[in-house]
Amino acid sequence: MKFYFASSKVFYVALLAFLVMSCGKSDKGQLVGVEGKKWYPEKPYGMVLVKGGSFIMGKSDDDLAGVQNAPPKTVTVPSYYMDETEITNSEYRQFVERVRDSVIRQKLAEAAELSGDADGNEEGIQRYAFKNAGNDDEEELSPYEEFSKHYDPLDQALNWNPKIIWDPAQYPDEDYVYVMDEFYLSNDQSYNGRRMLDVTQFKYSYKTMDIDAAARKKGERTDFITEQEVMVYPDTTVWIKDFNYSYNEPMHNDYFSHTAYDNYPVVGVTWGQAKAFANWRTKYLNDFRKKKKEANVNFFRLPSEAEWEYAARGGIEGGTYPWGGPYAKDDRACFLANFKPFRGDYAADEALYTVEADAYEPNDYGLYNMSGNVAEWVNTSYDPASYEYISSMSPNVYNSDNMRKVVRGGSWKDVSYYLQVSTRDYEYSDSARSYVGFRTVQDFLGNSLNLN
Repeated sequence: MKFYFASSKVFYVALLAFLVMSCGKSDKGQLVGVEGKKWYPEKPYGMVLVKGGSFIMGKSDDDLAGVQNAPPKTVTVPSYYMDETEITNSEYRQFVERVRDSVIRQKLAEAAELSGDADGNEEGIQRYAFKNAGNDDEEELSPYEEFSKHYDPLDQALNWNPKIIWDPAQYPDEDYVYVMDEFYLSNDQSYNGRRMLDVTQFKYSYKTMDIDAAARKKGERTDFITEQEVMVYPDTTVWIKDFNYSYNEPMHNDYFSHTAYDNYPVVGVTWGQAKAFANWRTKYLNDFRKKKKEANVNFFRLPSEAEWEYAARGGIEGGTYPWGGPYAKDDRACFLANFKPFRGDYAADEALYTVEADAYEPNDYGLYNMSGNVAEWVNTSYDPASYEYISSMSPNVYNSDNMRKVVRGGSWKDVSYYLQVSTRDYEYSDSARSYVGFRTVQDFLGNSLNLN
């Protein structure tokens, strides 16, 4: 009987607690807090979770190169998601084509407005008209859309329903011809009988705020907000410019555009283009989540130098390479990464240039090619003395005036020294190379101690 009574009492208390929590006005004047929607961390597609922790950053062995820019330092990084592989041509092409199509649709919609034929032939350029922009067939603007200073109909009302017509023989009307001709090079600039797009016209614009400067300095908020405009197409001429007296035209012509290289890491992108990609990836996902009335995710971004090294080590303390080390071969004499072995024998590792982004075995965090294949941009400005003064908690040096940005991991053209997880190198932020790519990260929101 006592057991039954106790059980009934527990049930009654639980029911009462449920009723209290269910009723919005039943806090009885007590401070109970305001609860939002339950947040469930969602691993982004193609990423792995890197659980935060402390590690010894820098050279654990002798600095044989004598650079003296990476002395050992114990640092701590929070948890974050990281791309399993370097961003591939296929993934970057999704960004390029989305920007390209939005620019073209913008011009088509503007031409549709100017054509003066809003009630005319819907099979012509009018099918690309802005949504809710003077078209009687569309629903009227809401008061928010009509009067809010945050509403930009030219940006938010592009019509993505009709497909862009690329075949000149299928152009629907004269207005469409004029718009599309603007995006192609003239005949005297094209060759091999191909009609070539003028890739310089396709730019991605976005705003950023220097939070660190805004927090430490006085001034208006607008003083720390800048608008970036970045050309999105990678520079395929790097396959020519990076090498003298070398025949690399096939890579120049086909590496980014041909489907044979879809799963290869994108190259020829500057540090600024990599950051623009990360911004677009965030917007693309949040636009989708907004339609489903789901909470926004936080930003995708380039990793800091410390985050990159922590992930590259794969939990192996003091390892020389992502697989531990100290050798670049396994016990069967097979190379463990794509680099330049011996005295320049590129073919010794069975790869002349880059290889697929998921080639070779991943490290213990499930990350591929953290050493070799292509070096990777990180969101850190290069200073050879930075390890002496960086914070031990989430360290990073970001100086907008310093054009030298850190690249990590080494590439297909580098000797094994640059493949070491502690080796630092840099490129100028406005430079593009045939051996530099990138991958992105996203902060994990929540308590890392509760991760499964």
